[in-house]
Amino acid sequence: MSQHHDHHHGAGHDHAHDHSHLSDTEARVRALESVLTEKGYVDPAALDELIETYETKVGPRNGAHVVAKAWSDPAFRERLMTNASEAIHSLGYTGRQGEHMVALENTPTLHNMVVCTLCSCYPWPVLGLPPVWYKSAPYRSKAVRDPRGVLSDFGVSLPEGTEIRVWDSTAEIRYLVIPMRPEGTEGWSEEQLMKLVTRDSMIGTGLALSPAGLQEAAE
Repeated sequence: MSQHHDHHHGAGHDHAHDHSHLSDTEARVRALESVLTEKGYVDPAALDELIETYETKVGPRNGAHVVAKAWSDPAFRERLMTNASEAIHSLGYTGRQGEHMVALENTPTLHNMVVCTLCSCYPWPVLGLPPVWYKSAPYRSKAVRDPRGVLSDFGVSLPEGTEIRVWDSTAEIRYLVIPMRPEGTEGWSEEQLMKLVTRDSMIGTGLALSPAGLQEAAE
């Protein structure tokens, strides 16, 4: 078993600045939520459900489109692996925290996983809101020292010979994992393929759904 950890903390990577911005934004959102809840304008349970929907379904659809196109269009895949920012922007997905993107392609011998060890840098334009666990200290620390254990926590078991490479997202560079295309999807359209791409598979803590898994999820 080979586990390789790549931490791309080059000179000038300003985690502290990015983290303080996110903290300020989150503080404002929480304050607004408290005021609206106190005045009876917002149902906390409904708000939680809305946030969860955006985190897991609406937000990641952009990234799912990118992955599905890479699976079905060799020319786009080449552009994505060469210059992810330009390729993603060509699909109309732009915005703050998505300016400098790198695509990481999973293979039968290599599995990529993304973490932000110092805060919660996350590619919002393609993945939407970061999940709570992504920002948690346990995930940030365990992903580096025991990535195979993290995958196990998410129900993912890889062959012993698979190399697990952990990438540290920063304020300057964010990553999008391109999961392996499931077998049995030859001839599928981009729209069909998108349904197989999960948020976790684009972070690297999950795998793309199989056709059978997609059917089970729909039932």
